[in-house]
Amino acid sequence: MFLLYIALDGADLGAGIFALFSPDEEERGAIMASMAGFWDGNETWLVVAGGILFGAFPSVYGSAFNYLLIPLAFALWGIISRAIAFEFHVHAIGSKRFWGWMFAFGSVLAPFGAGVALGGALQGFPMAHHIAAEGVAGAHANAFDAVPHFAGGPFTFLSPFSIWTGFGAVIAASLAGGLYLCARFVPGDVIHERAKKWTNAFSMIALAAIVITLIWSYAIFPWAAAKWTGANWWVWLIWILVILGFAYKSMTAHAASRDFVALLWGEGVVALMWFAMWATMFPYIVPHTWGIQEASNPADSLAVFTLFMTGFVPIMILYNWYQIWVFRGRYTKKAMYAGH
Repeated sequence: MFLLYIALDGADLGAGIFALFSPDEEERGAIMASMAGFWDGNETWLVVAGGILFGAFPSVYGSAFNYLLIPLAFALWGIISRAIAFEFHVHAIGSKRFWGWMFAFGSVLAPFGAGVALGGALQGFPMAHHIAAEGVAGAHANAFDAVPHFAGGPFTFLSPFSIWTGFGAVIAASLAGGLYLCARFVPGDVIHERAKKWTNAFSMIALAAIVITLIWSYAIFPWAAAKWTGANWWVWLIWILVILGFAYKSMTAHAASRDFVALLWGEGVVALMWFAMWATMFPYIVPHTWGIQEASNPADSLAVFTLFMTGFVPIMILYNWYQIWVFRGRYTKKAMYAGH
């Protein structure tokens, strides 16, 4: 669910980051109008992801939201301010420029806060235990399990690595946003041409950011280094080559003006890196803090939850697909601005 949110709404957020450097309000309005039919549907996946995390891994949900309260709050503020600006901009007269800037700044703040939270989660966080019924005497106290709780402070998440992953998330969203705008606007349109140059630049920046993140992770996370250089090192080498292959296909498709194909290859890079991250962390859901088994709900609860989601998720996928299909056409700056 998080991957679907990153893949779909990440492009929208990146387009908003592009709007931060737009020369006029007309261009910002056109960018906002280009996603008017489906941006809120894309954000639905974040709500579902949070609900699933609460239902399947309640201990992780509770402790992580203590640990990551500040960066997640910034991410949420970015999403909220962006959504409000999106709705107000189309009706505003004197304040249209203000709401355009709110849309752009919210689009930067959301991925940065989420990226900082991801970097903080990869670092793990301190947990402590206390007896659920403190003060219960003697044998009765043994009947209660120890309840784990977050034992750090409000800034425990903060480190050079978590700040870097925040910037990395902004870079990744910027690249996705450029690919999205190229696929959304007619070749030759001013937004398309600016987005094409933007994407060329951020393709190189994103590759450099991936290399830096991998080297940094190898240096500070023993659990990652042990996986990557262990007996199955060749699997990780093949995985990296596949990722580079996807990145190359995205860049060549972009150069050939096959913009939607380039966007799909770029999303493939995101998916491959996402699965590689989870494979590296396995069997943890939070490295050296929560294992998947110990953090999960009882099996009967998960079974009921899975049956419910099995019927719910296909409907959401069809809903998203239908939105994208209906609003699949390309537009120009002038035409789109009229709608926002």
